[in-house]
Amino acid sequence: MASKFFPQGDPVAAVILTWLVFATGFVVRPLGAAVFGHLGDKIGRKSTFLATLLLMGVSTFLIGLLPTYDQVGIWAPLALASLRILQGIALGGEYGGAVTYVLENAPENRRAFYVGFISATPPLGLGLSSLTLVFTAFSLPKADFETWG
Repeated sequence: MASKFFPQGDPVAAVILTWLVFATGFVVRPLGAAVFGHLGDKIGRKSTFLATLLLMGVSTFLIGLLPTYDQVGIWAPLALASLRILQGIALGGEYGGAVTYVLENAPENRRAFYVGFISATPPLGLGLSSLTLVFTAFSLPKADFETWG
């Protein structure tokens, strides 16, 4: 990502900026939890949960369409950081909303079991996405992987 979204005059600075943009998604999660938690109490958990899923999906899709630094200059990292912020806000609201929604709707004697799946599945998704990345990296020539892989 550093080579696509940041100037390459200083590769160390590009990597540091990449990690900072990545971190922004984590820093804003409490904001998403507060905003969507409040909205969930006011207008309903189901609709706010669907809104967070939509926000996450659209943000992620748009990251895949972003132009590179060579194409649009400083706008590339700014757009990337903005979309990472939206992803973080969405996930902050999504996680708390999902837990609360499941707790409210699960059978009374199985609530912890049902909520446990919410905490257990992110590592599974991370593992599957990592395997997909490794498989793709080994399946494509390096130039293809860096341009569209």
